[in-house]
Amino acid sequence: MIRPRKWLPMPLLSVLLLVVWLLLMNSVALGHWLLGGVLAIVIPVITEPFWEAQPRVKKPFLLVRYFFRVLLDIIIANLEASKVILDPRGRARPAFVEYPLELQENFTITMLASTITLTPGTVSAHLRMDGKTLLIHALDVDDIDDMIRHIHERYERPLKEIFEC
Repeated sequence: MIRPRKWLPMPLLSVLLLVVWLLLMNSVALGHWLLGGVLAIVIPVITEPFWEAQPRVKKPFLLVRYFFRVLLDIIIANLEASKVILDPRGRARPAFVEYPLELQENFTITMLASTITLTPGTVSAHLRMDGKTLLIHALDVDDIDDMIRHIHERYERPLKEIFEC
């Protein structure tokens, strides 16, 4: 008997690929289901060696709360970045900030860097080779230490609870 893990290593990705295929084809004809199904199985099997193992979500409720926190922060940061950009006096104080990481897993560091980049006005610019420092560019910074504290409390600590308990 074939173990499902061998021929369907990433079931959610397979479902997503099938749905995207059907949406792109704008049809639910049997031929599109068959071709989409074959692609949804073959692509994950071929690409599996390149995928890094994902950490398990230890606290799913915190992940949902984190999602809504980031969504709210994106909205607020959009307003703040708009205010800085549209300010006729041009009082933006851009800065590069070296953020010391406590996270150790590549996946959670990527989640943190993506969260920072998603928030308007900040961009994750570089992860040091030792994996202990993330270089962040911010559009407007009053206090670097306050920004570091904010990122740690608002994003890094919850990610650590969610994935690395």
